[in-house]
Amino acid sequence: MGLSGGVSCRRGCCSDFSGVGFDCSVSAVAYIGSIGIRIEIENFPKILANLSGALVLLRLTLSSVLEDWFDFKSRRKKRRGVDSVKILWTIRFSALFSAVAIILLLSPSFQSSPPAHAIRSSHLKSYLRLPAPIELPPSQSAGNSFAFRNASTFTNAGECGSGEAGKISACDPSLAHVAITLDVEYLRGSIAAVHSILQHSSCPENVFFHFLVSETNLGTLVSSTFPKLKFKVYYFDPEIVRGLISSSVRQALEQPLNYARNYLADLLEPCVRRVIYLDSDLVVVDDIFKLWSISLSSRTIGAPEYCHANFTKYFTGRFWSDKQLSRTFAGRRPCYFNTGVMVIDLVRWRRIGYTRRIEQWMEIQKGDRIYELGSLPPFLLVFAGHVAPIEHRWNQHGLGGDNVRGSCRDLHPGPVSLLHWSGSGKPWLRLDSRRPCPLDSIWAPYDLHEYSH
Repeated sequence: MGLSGGVSCRRGCCSDFSGVGFDCSVSAVAYIGSIGIRIEIENFPKILANLSGALVLLRLTLSSVLEDWFDFKSRRKKRRGVDSVKILWTIRFSALFSAVAIILLLSPSFQSSPPAHAIRSSHLKSYLRLPAPIELPPSQSAGNSFAFRNASTFTNAGECGSGEAGKISACDPSLAHVAITLDVEYLRGSIAAVHSILQHSSCPENVFFHFLVSETNLGTLVSSTFPKLKFKVYYFDPEIVRGLISSSVRQALEQPLNYARNYLADLLEPCVRRVIYLDSDLVVVDDIFKLWSISLSSRTIGAPEYCHANFTKYFTGRFWSDKQLSRTFAGRRPCYFNTGVMVIDLVRWRRIGYTRRIEQWMEIQKGDRIYELGSLPPFLLVFAGHVAPIEHRWNQHGLGGDNVRGSCRDLHPGPVSLLHWSGSGKPWLRLDSRRPCPLDSIWAPYDLHEYSH
């Protein structure tokens, strides 16, 4: 399955996350054991030869100095028999010291080469810098966070076509593209979201997932949980945005991966013209192709808007009191929208350069403190009033309560196609604590965690 994982490349040596399909044309890279230490084969003999000579000299010097010292002591105390034993132990100690020194000196050498790159195009290397993958067994990592049951296999309806993984590329026009982040803390939610999409899709084999990660061992987990899934993993370097992030009302909103959606137009292949971005704390209970087919007209993004919400609260008094800043919304009718569910026209985004516009507002925020809510306000500043409206049924949000207490909430009136636990209360945490909210029972059937419920 060439489509079932991301690509890791280092100096012409590439493979997908399944470990199949290496094409090494420059140098080999060895992975030692399961701890991910890397040695460039072509340089290793030189490193070892240089270190061996230096360490032999160090050992002989240390042995000579200490032997002379003990000999001096022996002449004073006339106890040469005892001191001979001391000298023997000194030599043994120096050998032990040499071995320790070898370990200490070689360890940086193993890991000093620059990280591998997930290379798709030359101008995106800063977004796609990819460390060597470290495979973790399901039994490890944060209390079995990686233990998931295999999902059922979902197949296309007759009108969809066969959808065989080996015959469809990411550029196939019949595909619907969905982007979701994967991280350890929200992994359980992301897996449930994917499961819900497949279960309710009319053409589940025609959904292509783009996973954004900052930890590279998650692609294999997706493959094992969804063996037939079409997907690719993209490494997002946290350093891209770390210097632009300001403090928020909730620490979770400050995580760099929250900002990866700002870079979707650059990360995804140029042939991907449209994508649905989804948060990790939701489930879809309708056919995702209905959302995929919504017209955006001349707009860049589409999302459910909530014009009854108090829009002014999303920005500080400093923003509204500054005439130049507040003039940003002149000529617009800005409404709040939740960035956890968006349909994005990537062609238009790339042409206009919206990523840079968002970054500029983040730079202003660092100096003037014009908002409090993480990655949402820059999107409002750039797009509010220019959003293609989508039915509210596609984002029944706020089910996680507020950003502090995470209290239980009910659904908004009207039909439901997507339930979104935005806020601080997450259904998997409340279910595990035996204090669920009533609507958490809707999320539970999509949970594939091995030790759930």
